[in-house]
Amino acid sequence: MRKARFVIDTNVFLVSLAPNFRLHWIFKCLLSGKYELCVTTEILNEYQEIITSRYGIDQTNSTLDFLLLLPNVIQVTPHFKWNLLKDPDDNKFIDCAVAGNADFIITNDRDFNILKKLVFPPIEKLTSQEFEEKFKILLEK
Repeated sequence: MRKARFVIDTNVFLVSLAPNFRLHWIFKCLLSGKYELCVTTEILNEYQEIITSRYGIDQTNSTLDFLLLLPNVIQVTPHFKWNLLKDPDDNKFIDCAVAGNADFIITNDRDFNILKKLVFPPIEKLTSQEFEEKFKILLEK
């Protein structure tokens, strides 16, 4: 049985990196292999840009280099662009979820609520709060 597979938007991922933030458990569970994280080159580039602005280039490079060494980080290459969201920059998360056969996209961005109305592609969106309520106990075991 495969582990749950997620795509995590940049803002949630960024907050999960900080040890003193409430969502740090997400990053700790990733490090301990509790779930699989799907990423694309586009997502990694955005992670790099945002983490660099917050923590500096040295911290960013070491975090992303380490991230890519984890066996539960799945790099995918989307072959189709779905263009479902108003913000074209956010479509990369949907493209990644479909290409990586992800179970959920974790985001607090309301634009992703459109996914609840779609039958295809079948992608479920969870806010960080919903993710915590649904998975925290399971992932921390």
